[in-house]
Amino acid sequence: MSNGLVELPEDEARAFAERFDLAALDRAFLDDPFPRYHALRRFAPLKRLPDGSVFLSRYADVAVCYRDQRMSSDKKAEFGPKFGVGTPLYRHHTTSLVFNDPPLHGRVRKLLAAAFTPRALASLQPRIEAIVDELIAQHADVGRMDLVEDFAFRLPVEVICDMLGVPAGDRGPFRRYSLAILGALEPVAGPERQAAGNAAVAEFSAYLDELIAVRRRRPADDQDVLGTLIHGEIDGERLSHDELVQNCIFLLNAGHETTTNLIGNTIDALLRFPDEMKRLRDTPALLKSCIEEGLRFESSNQLGNRRLTADLEIGGERLAAGTYLHIGIGAANRDPAQFTDPDRFDAGREPNRHFAFGSGVHMCLGAVLARLEGTIAIGRLIASLDGLVRDGTPERGGRARFRGFNRYPVAWTKKNQAQ
Repeated sequence: MSNGLVELPEDEARAFAERFDLAALDRAFLDDPFPRYHALRRFAPLKRLPDGSVFLSRYADVAVCYRDQRMSSDKKAEFGPKFGVGTPLYRHHTTSLVFNDPPLHGRVRKLLAAAFTPRALASLQPRIEAIVDELIAQHADVGRMDLVEDFAFRLPVEVICDMLGVPAGDRGPFRRYSLAILGALEPVAGPERQAAGNAAVAEFSAYLDELIAVRRRRPADDQDVLGTLIHGEIDGERLSHDELVQNCIFLLNAGHETTTNLIGNTIDALLRFPDEMKRLRDTPALLKSCIEEGLRFESSNQLGNRRLTADLEIGGERLAAGTYLHIGIGAANRDPAQFTDPDRFDAGREPNRHFAFGSGVHMCLGAVLARLEGTIAIGRLIASLDGLVRDGTPERGGRARFRGFNRYPVAWTKKNQAQ
């Protein structure tokens, strides 16, 4: 530990920065990338990787990626060789909102925007509260549960499925679908991961084909997200069937991954920093800033990507048009040039201008919903259950792009009857 940072020894840090390659990550990086991010910022802040791409780890450089118009989000050139043109994974990841430039990005985003405004989402608050209370009640008297399996994952899946009108009995496979589809986005996705991802997209698409066929026969209303996507028009155009299916899959994946990891990562941080847990219990008004700190401290989405459409200077270096950039979101959110004492979880941190939800035209559309779900879930969990502790060894997800837990056993001494 030096200057408030959790760092590798200098020789080890320098050696890591020299050999760093996203295509050859070891378990130490996947378990704890943050000291490695510090090493990159110190010795190779614009790290040129063997395949010609560049990894960015400084906050200021990441900020350029989000605001400069010479950045493209279209991934057809990358996903063709990776997945195979025409495969289910290729069709999904090149059609969904996040990996597209205008005009498709603008059309889909405008159609969805009305359903994700703070005013529209406020109507969801009673339903979110009811789901959270029910999940806590199911386990409160038992005194233990798996924070991820029994709580953090179930909330966002229920909410998104409600918004899309998915019947309650059909929701069982959705987490498996989401993990398989997003797992294929890892820097290296071997044959098994790709096979699982392709199967998940195919199964999920077939299910949505049937659901959409039923929903086409009735008009949309203000609370009907799927109906809005089916019947909505932007400049006289509607989404094609494939655009509709793939963006419904995207909504579930994005909603599940972000909120599940926000809840799991933030509770983990509070348990690792017990003074901050006590501080939050003593001062519930800190809940809003605590959520933002959870988003910064261990961002669910650790990596993003852009391709330069023209030459651009970043961090004092000239990068050529066509350069593929890896945006180190998790690294930027621990940059000491932006955040004082960045390796400390501070439930009251202000200001906290993190990049957990990106920025600019690709700012996460579901950010308001994720914050609402996280605030209700974490606030009620802490208020309801006294003496919350780990009840075994958590299992990290083992992914570089998305950071979260597969399992996180917790226990508590009693339910707070005052709540």
